[in-house]
Amino acid sequence: MTMDGPAHQSPTGAELADKLRGRDRRITGQRRAILDILRQHPHPLTNKQIHGALTDRPCDLATIYRSMKLLVETGLVERFDFGDGIARFELAGHHATGHHHHLICQRCADVVEIEDCFVADLQRRIAEKHGYIDVTHKLEFFGICPDCRMADADGVSVFRPKSRSCGC
Repeated sequence: MTMDGPAHQSPTGAELADKLRGRDRRITGQRRAILDILRQHPHPLTNKQIHGALTDRPCDLATIYRSMKLLVETGLVERFDFGDGIARFELAGHHATGHHHHLICQRCADVVEIEDCFVADLQRRIAEKHGYIDVTHKLEFFGICPDCRMADADGVSVFRPKSRSCGC
């Protein structure tokens, strides 16, 4: 089941700040602003998208890179690599199920959140067969979205990042 706007269970800014403080990290203005941006977006964002969304509290791109590294290390943020060499980030566990997958367009990099996890049974069987515990997985799907397919049919084949209603 795909969701155009996945059901968020986004923690409040105060809850995120408490989690960061609980890991012996200061909650700077820039970190708070970055967490607020991630909390407001239903899909993974690149460092540059985060930078562009920080209109009220500007900070340099180097600060964003350092902050994202720290936020991933503390477990507040998840890092995704969709095979294009560009890291994307979203809040850890902010989806209704706490676990989800992505469907990514190979042309325009559009991302669709997939809430269903049909591999849970396979994961359990693999763990049992090999004697592992605490097994997890990450699974991404790649394809060509309907808009890019239509553009291909029209003879247009250029990379066009989609503009989203959230502005990124």
